[in-house]
Amino acid sequence: MSETEVHARYVVETPFEPAQVAQIMAGEQSSGTFTRVAGETDELRSRTRATVTAIHELPAGNAPSLPNAWLERKNIGGPWRRAQIDISFPIANFGANLATLAATVSGNLFDLGEVTGLRLESLTLPPSFRMRFALPCLGVEGTRSSIGVTDGVMVGTIIKPNVGMSAAQTAALVKTLCEAGVDFIKDDEVCANPDHAPLAQRVPAVMAVIREHAQRTGKKVMMAFNISDDLDSMRRHAELVEQQEGTCIMASLNYCGFSAIQSLRNSTSLAIHGHRNGFGALSRHPMLGMAYQPYQTLWRLAGVDHMHVHGLQGKFSQSDSEVIAAASDSLTRMSDTVDDRVLPVFSSGQWAGTVPVTWQSVQSQDLLFMSGGGILAHPMGPTAGVISLRQAWAAQQEGIALEQFARNMPELKAALAFFGDKQS
Repeated sequence: MSETEVHARYVVETPFEPAQVAQIMAGEQSSGTFTRVAGETDELRSRTRATVTAIHELPAGNAPSLPNAWLERKNIGGPWRRAQIDISFPIANFGANLATLAATVSGNLFDLGEVTGLRLESLTLPPSFRMRFALPCLGVEGTRSSIGVTDGVMVGTIIKPNVGMSAAQTAALVKTLCEAGVDFIKDDEVCANPDHAPLAQRVPAVMAVIREHAQRTGKKVMMAFNISDDLDSMRRHAELVEQQEGTCIMASLNYCGFSAIQSLRNSTSLAIHGHRNGFGALSRHPMLGMAYQPYQTLWRLAGVDHMHVHGLQGKFSQSDSEVIAAASDSLTRMSDTVDDRVLPVFSSGQWAGTVPVTWQSVQSQDLLFMSGGGILAHPMGPTAGVISLRQAWAAQQEGIALEQFARNMPELKAALAFFGDKQS
């Protein structure tokens, strides 16, 4: 792999010759435009123009995937040819500038008139280029060390109800969850700094509970406070979490933006729990946006420690294969000199019954298994909910089916009966 280029792979749909469209893409995102201009010398083009490295035509589509007024004005119709196109971009064009890297490999490509579909499928960076950006402060091993889980899966939960509780009520729930035996708790993505529980009140109240639990038991639960906001506010909130001896902050990545998360990373050593809410807008259509692999690549350059991948057999639209690939991507090193893996976070409708497919598919316990209702709605209470999850993971390690393992495990047995009925 060249140390001077990044490589992007796309799937495109177009009524034109794919090779022609590939050259338009390469020019548009480097030195060119729709026509050659003064100053665009051969020497400049040889240094800066992106290069088409491969084209593989795919089966054509029956109809255009997306509307296109440009083609309508020109009265251009199908057939709607599809192709996989690989393009290499000179690193010198953008340097260690994450916003411009993202604009280069995606940006205006989605608006090109020549295409009726375009999706960024993968993004590969030279390890030396990756090292020009921030690394996670904790990542997988650092998170394990912080919460005292040296091996095995990490079990987490989400504050529910999502919004509405006061700071005191939230702290009381956190106390219950700490005593239930969770390793990790996070705010919901829609609860950041609400009037009914501002962070200035919520952080001290919650951390007092977590510190007391740690002093009494030796276990310091990691709490991800949602500090999503403008950059100045996020820095201020992160400082408050640090002052209160917290270890983690959470941000809604898509709505805070690359620059804000980069700046936040540079100003705090707390773990950054990256929530991907809104990713569906980028990924759900197979001919638009981007896949998870390039998405997580860009956010890892911003220095996040954890990345949401959704959950297997969960409540969201992603297929299990997408979730499995996302977890694998998160645990793939981008550096050949340091461990820069980020912790994949499984969530969305997860409970004891989704543990077997998770283990069988991922074959790793380097993950955070998040269960909201699966813990808080357990018929025997939150403690039993946590125990049922740990029993389900123990069953996987022993190679025993959940139903058989649950015969002498009342917590797991109750979970299978209660949540199993709801799933069916």
